[in-house]
Amino acid sequence: MHVKKTRIPLVAAAVALVAVVALLLAPTPLRSRVQATALDPAGAAPAGTPPAGTAPHGTTSATAPAGSPPPTATPGSTAADPGGTAADPGRTGDDARLPGATQPGALPPVVDHGPRTGGKVALTFDADMTDAMRRQLRGPNPPSYANLAIVELLERQQVPATFFLTGKWVREYPELTRRLAGNPRFELANHTYGHAAFTSDCYHLTPLPRREMTADVARTFDVIAPYGGRQTRYFRFPGLCHDRTALTELAPLGLTVVDGDVVSGDPFAKYWQPIVRAVLSQVRPGSVIILHVTEANAPMTDEALPHILAGLAERGLEPAPLSEVLGDPARVASRS
Repeated sequence: MHVKKTRIPLVAAAVALVAVVALLLAPTPLRSRVQATALDPAGAAPAGTPPAGTAPHGTTSATAPAGSPPPTATPGSTAADPGGTAADPGRTGDDARLPGATQPGALPPVVDHGPRTGGKVALTFDADMTDAMRRQLRGPNPPSYANLAIVELLERQQVPATFFLTGKWVREYPELTRRLAGNPRFELANHTYGHAAFTSDCYHLTPLPRREMTADVARTFDVIAPYGGRQTRYFRFPGLCHDRTALTELAPLGLTVVDGDVVSGDPFAKYWQPIVRAVLSQVRPGSVIILHVTEANAPMTDEALPHILAGLAERGLEPAPLSEVLGDPARVASRS
């Protein structure tokens, strides 16, 4: 018996082929801003990382301690689009309004101090964390690289300060980072991800390849941002070591490099008196004082700090957040 063959399967196959071609030719959606979890796969969901919904970029979370400034909305941001652009995926519109923000693509300014008028000075504390330091934390009798006595003194006396955080320090001390971010008198700044050197010869620090410099600093901003609080676009090189090559690599990030004009010498100091003398002999209005909050390699800073604060008061100098000390960037001498 003759059976008539149907053409339906052929038609269905043709339709399916057309659909596949259409999918391949369809435009790819723009990628939204790269988040810290994408930049740091090993730390995609570290213990203590702020929960989803923590306010980013200069706002405080809903769970911030009492006394924190009220949370503010992030203009132009949604869950699907955090606000980045295809031209500048590492920044959002809010970043451009943060203290220290500069025009992306321009060579970052390098500042040592603010205007020499008035009586404000900036207490800045570096929070270093290298791979060698992390290995010590995993060994027997681990040291502490978080000097709680410093934080408690600043809190108790309501002293403003700015903390330059490495990304690895934030990973190791998420609860303390959240505590710093929750204090409206504290500012958070960037000190690289793993405290590597940005020049070939910088004390004993391991040099970071040039091709990794931009991503290292961008990654650290992304790690710090979810904690909220008083975010900035200030950045400090490890060891204050930098050259034009390093500055060029950071140009896309739109930041301000902050060195400092008062080097305390607190790392590895055995007594607190030399630290106090170093600070009080150099400090002037507008000064940026460099200290460390890493207890194991700066063990005397907490003992020196009360004497530093008393000496500043005797000289009529008042600690203030770095952004207030530097003020208008146009009035700050730049060495770039």
